[in-house]
Amino acid sequence: MAEKWTAEQLAAAEAQFLRPCDFMLSVAQLVQLPEADLDEVAFAGRSNVGKSSLINALFNQKKLAKTSATPGRTQQLNFFNFDNKLYLVDLPGYGYAQAPEKLVKQWQKVLKDYLRGRPNLRRVFLLIDSRHGIKAEDLEIMKLLNESAVVYQVILTKIDKISAEELQKTQQNVLEELKKHAAAMNEIVVTSSEKKIGLTQCKAEICSLMR
Repeated sequence: MAEKWTAEQLAAAEAQFLRPCDFMLSVAQLVQLPEADLDEVAFAGRSNVGKSSLINALFNQKKLAKTSATPGRTQQLNFFNFDNKLYLVDLPGYGYAQAPEKLVKQWQKVLKDYLRGRPNLRRVFLLIDSRHGIKAEDLEIMKLLNESAVVYQVILTKIDKISAEELQKTQQNVLEELKKHAAAMNEIVVTSSEKKIGLTQCKAEICSLMR
């Protein structure tokens, strides 16, 4: 199969990711959302799937997005301004949280309302832990994205934690599931933030959404 990106496109993506990306604000209620004056991409996934770690790895920074060993720590929509060309949004993890149930329901509602109604949202990158594959909570978000007509692309994380054979099986299972979902892209990116695998491909996907 031919490579999706040329060497020139990959090099351009690497160069773009040397440009500044700055934390803007955390959003707990939709009235706090910034103006939809730039296109936007969002990172979604189960708690502890590695969203913040991936964002940090893409920009080669350790503290751009806050990471935690405790699942469910990201409880707001965290906005970043990427070179005044694109907003990146680190969404609250779903599926688990060490927080009061009322609070969990509150920010999960904010998450769902955001996905349904953000007009400048170009793509959601749905992170799936390669060790576990697609879980019931992932299917719920995929259903919501389908209903909202929000294009999404799966990124498999933590591929350094499994064998090549296990990874191939997970990829096949995920691709089969994606065929059932209207808003899903039929291609996935495999990554390891720790080993810096697949990061250039992620950068190229993000840069392709910049106008």
